[in-house]
Amino acid sequence: MTGVDDINVLAETFLVQIGYLPKGYDPRSAGALSVRDSIPYRLFMDFFMKNPSKVWTAEELAALLDTTKPTVYRHINKLKSMDLLESMDTEVEGQVRKGFRIRYGDIVKAWSFTESNVNLAMENYKKTVIRFQELLKKQAEQS
Repeated sequence: MTGVDDINVLAETFLVQIGYLPKGYDPRSAGALSVRDSIPYRLFMDFFMKNPSKVWTAEELAALLDTTKPTVYRHINKLKSMDLLESMDTEVEGQVRKGFRIRYGDIVKAWSFTESNVNLAMENYKKTVIRFQELLKKQAEQS
């Protein structure tokens, strides 16, 4: 995808590749005309990517996207589960609220964090599989 010059094509591809947007996602079921009009796409591109250092509250995003807080949280939680977003406190009208932004305010740094966690998990899975095989072999020898 490095040869793609259309940021929207690249973004859609990336969001499908990481599982944020399901393959074959039909935004019309949620009232959008296209993927780029959909809540998850707009949340990611129009808010988090256009202002990666800005801390957004769920209430603010719900109002700007004309949707509900549970819908916003559902998509925020997907991005948080991939370690692309971080939560932090922000002040809104004199009150401290929970807010969200791209981790480190930088998508490349956020992705490096995600990649490190994936690599660590894969190494742990490998160790578990090797140990599992050792125990199976030991059990078979004792039978």
